[in-house]
Amino acid sequence: MATFQTLPGFREFYPEDLIRRSHIFRLWRQTANAFGFAEYDAPVLEPLELYKAKSGEEIENQLFSFTDKGGREVALRPEMTPTVCRLVGARASALKRPIKWFSIAEFYRYERMQKGRGRCFHQFNADIFGEPGPEAEIELIALLIQCLGAFGLTEQDFYVRLSDRNLWFYYLETLGLDDARIRGVLGAVDRHEKYGDEAFKAYTEQFGPLDAAVKEKVLAFLHVKSLSELERILGAPGAEKITARLADWRKLLGGLEAMGLARFIEVDLGVVRGLAYYTGFVFEAFDRKGELRALAGGGRYDDLVEKLGGPALPAVGFAIGDMTFALLLEQRGLTPNLVQAPDVYCVIGGEAERRAAFAGIHALRAAGFRVEYPLKEVAFGKQFKAAADSGAKLALIYGADELAKGVVKFRDLTERSEHNVPRDQILAAVRDAIGGRAG
Repeated sequence: MATFQTLPGFREFYPEDLIRRSHIFRLWRQTANAFGFAEYDAPVLEPLELYKAKSGEEIENQLFSFTDKGGREVALRPEMTPTVCRLVGARASALKRPIKWFSIAEFYRYERMQKGRGRCFHQFNADIFGEPGPEAEIELIALLIQCLGAFGLTEQDFYVRLSDRNLWFYYLETLGLDDARIRGVLGAVDRHEKYGDEAFKAYTEQFGPLDAAVKEKVLAFLHVKSLSELERILGAPGAEKITARLADWRKLLGGLEAMGLARFIEVDLGVVRGLAYYTGFVFEAFDRKGELRALAGGGRYDDLVEKLGGPALPAVGFAIGDMTFALLLEQRGLTPNLVQAPDVYCVIGGEAERRAAFAGIHALRAAGFRVEYPLKEVAFGKQFKAAADSGAKLALIYGADELAKGVVKFRDLTERSEHNVPRDQILAAVRDAIGGRAG
């Protein structure tokens, strides 16, 4: 008989794994709600054209795409940004600005597997539409930091690298480069940290060698690490766009500082983000030890909603991947020991006691409490052991004596105390002991 295994790069989640994933999702969701973001969802299968023209060559080469039974060219979503732009664009006139949405969803990319990267993964995505100024970036970067900090991570564990594609364009224009060459240089900048001077190979093949003086200035700009350095390099009067952009930088960094988040932020012009649709500020979160790939990344993409058929609408967003993030929590010892323990374990005597217990079990479950009991008749000793092993706080004992008296023995497994409770008062007694409705 054939033995079937999970496809390479895909994951299954046994209960003990899923509870850890659910813990991550729960804290992300709580954080987004605290920031006033509304949750949405969308189809996992989209028209292929949505990605071919809008996400860039790297993503296009990683698509799980095929022709469906209706003859349509489709793809499993590799990211959420084109989809959320489509959704917002379709109803933009009816949505109150700014539009603040988030999602937690699964994505698929056929890429080389490595630590922290598979072919299916989940992401937390958050986006703001309708706000053109750096106020949107302040809100989103604050949300990103809190999404990581909610688990106990601090500035000793991660930081956010902040850059600006607009400023790169304005600066390279002053060096005499046209739009096509600017994009070629940015492609080299995006790969420079990993490949060094080899990153300029594609530029050289397309346009010829980059002028030595220009290249020297590009590399110097790439290594800028502070706003003061930016102002020094770009401070010459007369460049109106650059002057306005530096004001945006001051507003963004000033807002994050006022929130008490400056310790998480590093200016780093080496970050430009590879996807074709980014326009302005871009940012990525990394672990301080540098042992993992990026924890999160995002930026501004003001043109994408309109390119996908919607109105002109400024937008900025980011995504956190679950795989690398879970690795970081594990490395820092911040993965809690999560157990799906019942609130109540019912210890049951014979068949008559079982019938009497069922009414109480159902009432407790209907009230939201997690209740377990032996599905078949088992000796009392084994049931008490099962109750203790389950991690339940309470045990309800339905024995022959209790049945005759119309009561249930109520045992607190934490305090090791017990007393009798009338059967019609069990729900109230459990509520008093555990505290309202189960979570």
